[in-house]
Amino acid sequence: MAANEVEKMNQVSEESTGATPPLSPISKFSDDSNMDLLSREQLDRSSPELWPEQIPGVSKFASLTMNHQEPKPSQQPEWLKDLDHEDISVLQGFGSLTAAALLEKVRDLQNLAYQLGLEEAKEMTRGRFLGILPKRKDIR
Repeated sequence: MAANEVEKMNQVSEESTGATPPLSPISKFSDDSNMDLLSREQLDRSSPELWPEQIPGVSKFASLTMNHQEPKPSQQPEWLKDLDHEDISVLQGFGSLTAAALLEKVRDLQNLAYQLGLEEAKEMTRGRFLGILPKRKDIR
């Protein structure tokens, strides 16, 4: 019964457009029990309300990586243009570290930043006592 419906649909579309429609995957199924399992929905992401993107930007990133094209020098990211050879080698060094070693490096950088903050606070206090820095009233 369902196969007859498909043939009728093909005839109607052929008469209205004058062209033979492409073979439908529905025509592969001849058994009525399999026809009950067939869905005619088109599942695409044309409606963000119906099919929201789980992580914003993933679809765009996936389409870029699926192209398999070599990036041209003019297509380098903006952040990569500002790096010199030494910066890139440091980044590659960080990439070669294990997770534990990378965490240790981050911890060392945090400790260094904290120590620099303490030293700067001492120097600012010293500058105020020596009268090197103007008071807030004098800034205006």
